[in-house]
Amino acid sequence: MEGQRVIPLAQYSGVTRERFLQDIYPLRKPVVLKDIDLGPCMTKWTVDYLSQASGNKEVKVHVSAVPQMDFLSKNFLYRTLPFDVFIRRAAEAKHTDYFISEDEKYYLRTLGEDPRKEIADLRKQFPLLADDIQIPEYFEKEQFFSTVFRISSAGMQLWTHYDVMDNFLIQVTGKKKVVLYSPRDAPYLYLSGTKSEVLDVDEPDLKKYPLFVKARRYECQLNAGDVLFIPALWFHNVTSEEFGVGVNVFWKHLPSNCYDKTDTYGNKDLAAASRAVQILDRALKTLEELPEEYRDFYGRRMVLRIQEKTYSTNYE
Repeated sequence: MEGQRVIPLAQYSGVTRERFLQDIYPLRKPVVLKDIDLGPCMTKWTVDYLSQASGNKEVKVHVSAVPQMDFLSKNFLYRTLPFDVFIRRAAEAKHTDYFISEDEKYYLRTLGEDPRKEIADLRKQFPLLADDIQIPEYFEKEQFFSTVFRISSAGMQLWTHYDVMDNFLIQVTGKKKVVLYSPRDAPYLYLSGTKSEVLDVDEPDLKKYPLFVKARRYECQLNAGDVLFIPALWFHNVTSEEFGVGVNVFWKHLPSNCYDKTDTYGNKDLAAASRAVQILDRALKTLEELPEEYRDFYGRRMVLRIQEKTYSTNYE
């Protein structure tokens, strides 16, 4: 966005597990980790190799006629393709076989065999490929939640959203531009659930979203071999500048009983947060019984009470 200050993410080379846990992780800020040994995937994961290694395993993919996916208007289709067909199409600029148009874009976020009950785990769904990648396990084994393939056509942009678990976005091939926003800037992002309604973060409609100009923009470019640490609740918008293959690993920063037991994606709000929102919705419904000036007054008192009891000054 023209005139907006861009804050580059800190970058660290050759970070060990011990240094990450001691010096970086406690700060709860996104950083780029470079020069980490990710295993043979860095040289092996060509289009041909990926096609042969996973064959005709069917995957559910997003297909869009335009690069910028819109979660509000649902300007994309869900289609099922064999993995080898999907990989080849995603790597193409023009298609001879297509669903919408010859320059349609593809995006895969892998799922469990039964997404309602099972998490995505490369070791189960893509065991041959899982053997190729060395995940940086900078967390305890019992904290592990999921590993997810994220594979995109060149130019594909995923909407701004947050996750409730910490994660590493491991860029194996290709390049991505990642724009991030602090949890503290949530009031300026026009949220709909876990997602921001501001789809174009580079040229936003400031008449429709005037507060967005206040959001601080953090940014990095991920090259092959880079690992981006995204703490829980940090908003991120990802653009694939080239066809690329990435792997997300999610882990639980909090005790397991804090999370929604039905969450297989890692994006449902914490159990206590969901209960609190339900209670707040009931309270706001009750305020509707009052005349406008009283509703305004007690609404403002509630806001002050929430700020007093919940707002923190301990992090950016």
